[in-house]
Amino acid sequence: MDLAVVDLSRLQFALTALYHFLFVPLTLGLSFMLVIMESIYVMTRRPIWRTITRFWATLFGINFVLGVATGITMEFQFGMNWAYYSHYVGDIFGAPLAIEGLMAFFLEATFVGLMFFGWETLSRVAHLFVTFMVALGTNLSALWILIANGWMQNPVGATFNPDTMRMEVSDFMAVLMNPVAQAKFVHTVSAGYVIASVFVLGVSAFYLLKGRHRAFARRSMTVASAFGLAASLSVVVLGDESGYTLTDNQKMKLAAIEAMWNTEAAPAGLTAFGFPNMETHRTEAAVTIPWALGLMATRSLDGEVEGILPLVATAQTRIESGVLAYDALERIKANPNDPVARGDFELHRNDLGYGLMLKQLVADPRQATPDQIVVAAWNTVPNVPVMFWTFRFMAAIGFAMIVLFATAFILSTLRKHETRWFLWLAVLAIPLPWIAAELGWIVAEVGRQPWAVDGILPTFLGASSLSVPQLWATIIGFTALYGGLAVIEVGLILKTIKRGPFAEQEEFADRPADEPGPHAPNTPPAVAPALA
Repeated sequence: MDLAVVDLSRLQFALTALYHFLFVPLTLGLSFMLVIMESIYVMTRRPIWRTITRFWATLFGINFVLGVATGITMEFQFGMNWAYYSHYVGDIFGAPLAIEGLMAFFLEATFVGLMFFGWETLSRVAHLFVTFMVALGTNLSALWILIANGWMQNPVGATFNPDTMRMEVSDFMAVLMNPVAQAKFVHTVSAGYVIASVFVLGVSAFYLLKGRHRAFARRSMTVASAFGLAASLSVVVLGDESGYTLTDNQKMKLAAIEAMWNTEAAPAGLTAFGFPNMETHRTEAAVTIPWALGLMATRSLDGEVEGILPLVATAQTRIESGVLAYDALERIKANPNDPVARGDFELHRNDLGYGLMLKQLVADPRQATPDQIVVAAWNTVPNVPVMFWTFRFMAAIGFAMIVLFATAFILSTLRKHETRWFLWLAVLAIPLPWIAAELGWIVAEVGRQPWAVDGILPTFLGASSLSVPQLWATIIGFTALYGGLAVIEVGLILKTIKRGPFAEQEEFADRPADEPGPHAPNTPPAVAPALA
């Protein structure tokens, strides 16, 4: 496999994934915020809450359409750019994606139309139920997608079949209950709730700074501050739980995040600051917090966190075992009834993926030299400086969000919504949670490298047989298309915000007396805003 093709395929998928994830978390968070806002409307029957719900639902709809469009493109890439990956693990990976399409996507797609067009035909309670189903479908979509992604991080419930040369499901319940997938789901969804809360908070602050729609903005800000505070606290707590799952399932990723080169005596210290050096295998100018890493990663005083160098030595041993598995597999292909070959394969089957790492260096892993095995073992180490700093920037933003929402909650409780220094801070903070979410995906996906499926399939083996010009053409095409969609998305959102939540009523009020309005055909203009 041409490594330029692999790198460009990875680049294309990374660009489309990061772009898609600009829309997904806002959709996740806004959907349940709409449920909260509409619940208040149903309970109080105050028209202002109906207006609030409909305004944020409009922004939800704009974002929802772009999220769906970019998500479909990503799924096509599994067949276009990662054909061997799809063949090798499609039996397991494809099932959650199919369930997501059949269950979650159709659920939200069915109810989203009713949510937008059912305000005048459904009862208040019925419409609230529809809104809840949209939120449920949106979050179920995230669940099934993260089950698929979690399996790539921790491939449980599946075994390699030497007769079909593919991975096959052995325990689907284990795939569903994968601890990595469950931890990623709650952490990712909570991050989406934070993003939506910051978005609502920032737009509300903008209105208050402009002195517009003050009653609307204060109420929206109150909901955002309470929901955002709970979500930001959840992100940190659940992020810690997500990190805890790495201790047993992805030790190399954890070691890279912490730039921990050697195994330390328990409990290990946490490197808060430093400059990891991939050449010297040291972290320069390190500032360490004693015991912190051991306590967080193992929940104990005597649990051990393995370092990068010992893990490389373990990888080398597994590569040597994987060569034996590869040899046994070749003998099975030559003679499927060879009992000795099958017995040898069973002894080393768990290390076959490590043996395949040598294919980047030599056509036949059995011909690899000791030096090539050492190189392959070091190839199992992700980019430590990228992991180290990306994680710390993400964590810093996470704690900043707690401070932001705690302040917003206090000011809202004290009815000091229009504290100007905080309003400016809320507006300026809008991009931060998106940056943190993208950094989180970089940590998750770069940290899994060099594996497409951890310990099972190296990334360089999963790509399709494409040419470099073909990949550049699609990358340029996607960049141009997504750039255009981004301009449309931002333009529509800014236009909707500029028009404000009462634009529909204001347009109706400006019409001639004999022209009917959209909600009450025979109602005088002066009465229409009160009924809307």
